[in-house]
Amino acid sequence: MQQNYEEPLFLISVVAKVLSIHPQTLRQYEKEGLVEPSRTDGKMRLYSQKDIDRIKLILRLTRDMGVNLAGVDVILKLKTQITEFECLVNELRLELDKRQGKSGKAVIKHKSSFDLIFYDDKKKL
Repeated sequence: MQQNYEEPLFLISVVAKVLSIHPQTLRQYEKEGLVEPSRTDGKMRLYSQKDIDRIKLILRLTRDMGVNLAGVDVILKLKTQITEFECLVNELRLELDKRQGKSGKAVIKHKSSFDLIFYDDKKKL
């Protein structure tokens, strides 16, 4: 039997132990709105694999990259927006392909690119 990625299965104690964090940390993430675990009728928190992966990302950002929780919130919201925009772009591409398939016109797909330029304002003597 295969489990659903979004099916809430894991108690807070199990998630805390697996990720080597204190349960209070998970409660803080929930309080900050970073994670939204499901609740049983008895109000026990249940986490899905999707929740656990999101917590792993939060831990990576805070521990490895030094981002505070407010920054994590912004990053996660932007990540969600990017995902939504990518879905919209794909839908629009499919619609465009359908319309152009009928008219026989070609589409030029252009990938955006950018350069990083580092400027050193110290003048050499």
